[in-house]
Amino acid sequence: MELPLVVGVDGSESSLRAVDWAADEAALRGLPLRLVFASLWEQYESAAGGGRSSEQMLADAVVEAAAERAHRREVDVKISTEVVPEEPVPVLLREGRTAFALVLGSRGRGGIAELLLGSVGLAVAARADCPVIVLRGGHDNQASSTMRGRVVLGVGKEPEHSAAVRFAFEEAAERRVPLEAVRAWRCPGYETTDHPLMAGEPARLHEEQAVQALDAALRDAPEGVDLHRRTAEGPAHKVLLDASAGADLLVVGARRRHGHFGLQIGRVAHAVLHHSSCPVAVVPQRA
Repeated sequence: MELPLVVGVDGSESSLRAVDWAADEAALRGLPLRLVFASLWEQYESAAGGGRSSEQMLADAVVEAAAERAHRREVDVKISTEVVPEEPVPVLLREGRTAFALVLGSRGRGGIAELLLGSVGLAVAARADCPVIVLRGGHDNQASSTMRGRVVLGVGKEPEHSAAVRFAFEEAAERRVPLEAVRAWRCPGYETTDHPLMAGEPARLHEEQAVQALDAALRDAPEGVDLHRRTAEGPAHKVLLDASAGADLLVVGARRRHGHFGLQIGRVAHAVLHHSSCPVAVVPQRA
């Protein structure tokens, strides 16, 4: 059974871009597409009694319009829809247990500032069991079908065979574009040429460690992908935000620790989710 690509829809322009992007991705990977609308309208209108509520009719209309839009964009993709009378976050997290990935807009209908990720997207990206793709970049209701030419992978403290590395290679291979793997490094200010281990070249050790980390993460790189390795001095979030300009997708990892509750997402992933110039894929890695 093929796992579906699940999109959270709510009728906003941002979620329509997510539908477009997910339809293209589903066609690229040969996956079914599932469109889900979650809302608590039933809780607020059940006391009124009677037939279908206006909110339920709106939800049905939203998912129907989203399905038609996806079908027009990718006619061969199998599409299913569901409207669920629950809070969006638990619904999407539950959907993520049996999904290839979750795709979300960067903000919903709640008036969140345009540059920042909404609370639903952040909560899902920080807790989901599957990759979460957030449609950063662009501020209209169209997802560009033109591939810009590269996937960017942010290499942090990933173990070998990490899920984020595998996901990035798959995306680059499916899109037939180069993969740029980036590892940021910094030389702490207290490490000067007077430091006994850093005499003469205070930055060289840190740069070499970054190169070694990059090599370790990419040790099992598959054949057929045009791989570019790059180290860059600076804060990791800034390096990756700069790299996101002109990219098709930015891929970062997120550690999930067994028994830990709340948001499990690092500062770097948090920053790029809010400010990336391109879509961001947060790929969970079980510790």
